[in-house]
Amino acid sequence: MYCSSCGEAVKTGLSYCKRCGAELIPKERSANKDIEESSKVSQESLVWAIVSVTIAGIGVIIGLMAVMKEVVHFNQGVITAFAILSFLIVLAADSLFIWMLLRSMRGVKEANDMTRLTEQVAREISAAQDRVDRALAEPPLSVTEHTTRSLEPADSRNKTE
Repeated sequence: MYCSSCGEAVKTGLSYCKRCGAELIPKERSANKDIEESSKVSQESLVWAIVSVTIAGIGVIIGLMAVMKEVVHFNQGVITAFAILSFLIVLAADSLFIWMLLRSMRGVKEANDMTRLTEQVAREISAAQDRVDRALAEPPLSVTEHTTRSLEPADSRNKTE
């Protein structure tokens, strides 16, 4: 693995580069944590919305049924039709909240899967790069370089004697 700032080879698992101090861990991990926390809060809100709509809806339906029977004196068929229609409306609202809850849970799961996939690809690339680094070690010096470097420089002054 290499530092994205200075290009220095760094060991896998380090958080910061030893040469330049740049952060090596991508910001995606912290962003995924923020997504998980916010979705956890929204999931909790959706559960409370389901509970409150159900309880309040049933309470309002029962109260209105009592008012229709005692105060307005509607017949039993009208009251039953009103109760069924109101209950279906509450059920539709609860279904919408449940759908939103399941959709948010699926989004968190997909984000976690994507993070795992990204980490796996990064490990594979790092392992391949380590193999390439070992295979492409610095070649030994050639015979020509050795002999050229060991010769003494020639004296370029003209000897006029």
